[in-house]
Amino acid sequence: MVLAVICGLFLMTIIGFFLMIGFFGSLAAASGSKPVLPREGVLDLNLNKVVITEQGGSSMSFDPTSLILGGGSPGTPVGIWEAVQAINKAAEDKGVKYIYLRADQSSTSTALLEELRKALENFRKSGKAVIAFTEAPTVGSYYLYSVADKVYMSNVAGSTPMMTGIGTQMFFLKDLLDKVGVNVQLIRHGKYKSAGEMYIKNAPSPENMEQNQEMVNSMWNTISTSIASGRDFTPERLSEMIDNLELNFPEDVLRCGLADELFSREELQQKLADLATVENYKDIKMIPFADYVSAKVLPNLKAKKKIAVIYAEGNIVEGSASSNIAGDRFASIISDIRKDNDVKAVVFRVSSPGGSVTASDKIKKEIDLLRAEKPVIASYGDYAASGGYWVSNSCDKIFSDETTLTGSIGVFSMIPDLSNVLHYVAHVNAVTVGSSPHADMYSAFRPLSAQETDYMQASIEKIYETFVNTVAEGRDLRPTYVDSLAQGRVWTGADGLKIGLVDEIGTLEDAINYAATAAGDADLTAWNIVAYPKPKTEMESLMEMFGMGSEEASIFTKKNPVTESLEGTPFESLSKAFKDWDFASSEKFYARMPYEIIVK
Repeated sequence: MVLAVICGLFLMTIIGFFLMIGFFGSLAAASGSKPVLPREGVLDLNLNKVVITEQGGSSMSFDPTSLILGGGSPGTPVGIWEAVQAINKAAEDKGVKYIYLRADQSSTSTALLEELRKALENFRKSGKAVIAFTEAPTVGSYYLYSVADKVYMSNVAGSTPMMTGIGTQMFFLKDLLDKVGVNVQLIRHGKYKSAGEMYIKNAPSPENMEQNQEMVNSMWNTISTSIASGRDFTPERLSEMIDNLELNFPEDVLRCGLADELFSREELQQKLADLATVENYKDIKMIPFADYVSAKVLPNLKAKKKIAVIYAEGNIVEGSASSNIAGDRFASIISDIRKDNDVKAVVFRVSSPGGSVTASDKIKKEIDLLRAEKPVIASYGDYAASGGYWVSNSCDKIFSDETTLTGSIGVFSMIPDLSNVLHYVAHVNAVTVGSSPHADMYSAFRPLSAQETDYMQASIEKIYETFVNTVAEGRDLRPTYVDSLAQGRVWTGADGLKIGLVDEIGTLEDAINYAATAAGDADLTAWNIVAYPKPKTEMESLMEMFGMGSEEASIFTKKNPVTESLEGTPFESLSKAFKDWDFASSEKFYARMPYEIIVK
């Protein structure tokens, strides 16, 4: 019996090995194959099946854990550059009759929707139509729908508009923390630098309230103006509809001019068939957008000249981790690009709320060395705030979306004091034995002394001064002026243009076109557009899942249990903002926004 068990295990190991090889091989073959498209049809841009992301082709496009744990994916991620290029090609493609757009419950961010909307606007100039269909429009989804030639809405029971404006919630935990004995010691410079304020107050400061209201107003102005323009009424009329809660039923959406017709499923299908000049809906050849991107948007490998696009997305952190914007890793990537003679220009695509001061400065110094040899153009996505602005403000030209959140020029440090929790809740006494009375000042087991607080504040002041001078030099502004608009205040891209934080409202595509011109050849067909960091293949993602690649990328990737528990609750924005927060790290000074904002 023992021999039989041993033989069985041996055979199962061999069979499993060959199955694994076959599994990997089939995935590699599938990932390398190009989809076969119909000769003509309708381009199906369904943002429930496709998620527009910053960088296409990254490991986000394949979630290996879903193969083991199930649950699937919210959609196939497609990079914004690839998405825009696909739409541009569709405008010239005689086989594409029109674009069929759906975006209900889309998880695509506001700034990326802004760039996608501009691409669809250009597509319409070709004479082809964009047809949108919705069952439950939100402000975010309708912002995209409003670019369409026709907006159709479902008339079935349960189809309900959810357009009630945009807003953000601020949560303050001081009362709760007082009850459990936690004292958060916040040291900062900037009256608008509200990161950490939630821990030390039970209501927002006047400055915090002011900046949030003006930020929301600016974003709403951009969104409402675009919607009103697309539907041929005034922004004031749209605000009136929403303020008076006029949009309650599909009939209200039709009456107010936000929809062109109401359809049942069968009526919609017939309408789509008529627009495609076929007899029945089943005769329409729907072209999935992700397949179209894969088949039509290909690298120009014949071109020797390169434009490098560096995607800096996520929190700025210390080290060389493969996730987020790790200071050492990105400094190394930028250095390699500087030494690559085939790279003639660089676009620095930033979508970051900031993070580590140390890592930010490392990246900034490498960007400055790169600028001394090649044009470096900044392009801002959802965020280029605090550390995100630190790393990029000296670029030769800065393009920003109108809804980008930028600025937040300020610095803070937070050290929790858990001594009361230990003593009164856990009934534990902590005693330090050290070579200095300050040996345990970062331990979180006692409050900072006045001398230690002054010590921390001096560092904050020095870093803030450095930040202001860095921006003043990078933007060719007076330090006193930068200080007046800094103080940790967050601005939208639209407002940032007015005060000199950005140069031009424009998309990633605009930035790449400008970089080509700056490098001496405006014809993009002469360039190979190369993305950095190098995207991981599906095979590499699988290898990491099994522990054969990056040591930090396993199926048991560390998670923050506190922030993870907030997902799906009203506190989700805090979860996204602080999911990578680590009070135990050596980093004690942060240049970061206090939260992340999503328009739905």
